[in-house]
Amino acid sequence: MNYLDIRTECVAANKALQAAGLIDLTFGNASVLDAAEKVFAIKPSGVPYEELVPESMVIVSLDGTIVEGDLRPSSDEPTHRRLLQAFMDRGIRSVVHTHSRNAVAFAQAEQSIPCLGTTHADYFNGSVPVTREMRPDEVNRGYEWETGNVIVETLGKTDPNEISAALVRSHGPFVWGSSGPKAVEIAIALEAIADMAVKTLSLKPKASGAPDHIRKKHFLRKHGAEAYYGQPK
Repeated sequence: MNYLDIRTECVAANKALQAAGLIDLTFGNASVLDAAEKVFAIKPSGVPYEELVPESMVIVSLDGTIVEGDLRPSSDEPTHRRLLQAFMDRGIRSVVHTHSRNAVAFAQAEQSIPCLGTTHADYFNGSVPVTREMRPDEVNRGYEWETGNVIVETLGKTDPNEISAALVRSHGPFVWGSSGPKAVEIAIALEAIADMAVKTLSLKPKASGAPDHIRKKHFLRKHGAEAYYGQPK
């Protein structure tokens, strides 16, 4: 098989990250899952975005076997794989990692991004969490795989469709969604709300944030069972 559908979707997602200004150099990657075949496509390591074509995507199984591809997959492949394993039963098909600057600022400051207003609540039903510091044994044992584990640990029982991003402490954001385009959209939204949060907290460091009833209203009107934002499908 050549897995053309997920290869094409993966290329488009990676290029969209660059077009959105979320990527410096080659600092970022996207993956897209074929849940039925239990394989995913992911960007090859270090390849410039303008050179990406469907054929250059690496196909990896959920057990870590390279199924197709002549190039080395992204060094973050084990993190993508761990998140897809953990969240695929909730409809998650795509993972995005960037070093977008405002989100990274929160990760480096070891702070979650608080829900300060309705723009945030339109995408995340609460704060975007930051992980704990990774221990030396985790880094030495399998850094990228354990990065995925610490994200899963941080989310706990939280629905990954309600909080669809996490900040890895000292590193940066990982985001997920039901498709490549959706994961990219969430990554763009994450950087926007991180930028707004930096500015808000610089003006009012103890800003109380959106009250729960406003947060829930904005999230559920867009994502809830009776959502009414946008047009009927």
